[in-house]
Amino acid sequence: MVRRFLIVASVCVALAMCDGAPENGVTPSPVLTPSVDVDPTPTPPTLPGTPPPTRGEPSESCANGWVTPKAGTPLLDQPVGIVRRTAPFEGPVTVVDMRYFVGPESPPSDKGYILEIRRWYIKLSAPEDPAYQGRFIVEARRFGRGVAAVAPYDTTGFNSPDWVGFQWDAADTEPKGYPGLPGNWRGIPYDFVRGGAGLAIPGLPAEVGGCLEGT
Repeated sequence: MVRRFLIVASVCVALAMCDGAPENGVTPSPVLTPSVDVDPTPTPPTLPGTPPPTRGEPSESCANGWVTPKAGTPLLDQPVGIVRRTAPFEGPVTVVDMRYFVGPESPPSDKGYILEIRRWYIKLSAPEDPAYQGRFIVEARRFGRGVAAVAPYDTTGFNSPDWVGFQWDAADTEPKGYPGLPGNWRGIPYDFVRGGAGLAIPGLPAEVGGCLEGT
């Protein structure tokens, strides 16, 4: 199965996006309708009353555990930069929560270069744009990095239909806004939790889906 995620800068980070062909010849069913109207008075992002935890122990659903990267390190700054380039916003950023974890591809693969995928869960907002607030999953492989999925700011955990992925569509590359999601996105939206393109394969494998528990 070819993985799906977005183009970052000039790098094509998913084979399905390089050739513009939908997986297995099946186009994923859209789960959202683009919105041309933007709420002029968005609700300010809610900040946690206490700092979120910074470490999670290994478990059956989070094989290697997770950690919050330290401020000012590439492990924290790089994924935020990927979000900024993929769905651009201006000015500073407020990172409310971040988790870094490593695990296998979904579905499992014996290819050495995707045995271990680096992933970040990020919850952030842009103070200069109150409408820009959301949750993101960023993935890094040997051949590229990108935003794998996005969810509304006020959602929790790793649940359907909150998390939305975007399948590359060479016939429609115009970025669009969607209700509840920050920024504008290219491609066809699909349910990242349950899978898309006619295959019931989740975007995160069972070994790491629990790394978002408690978010």
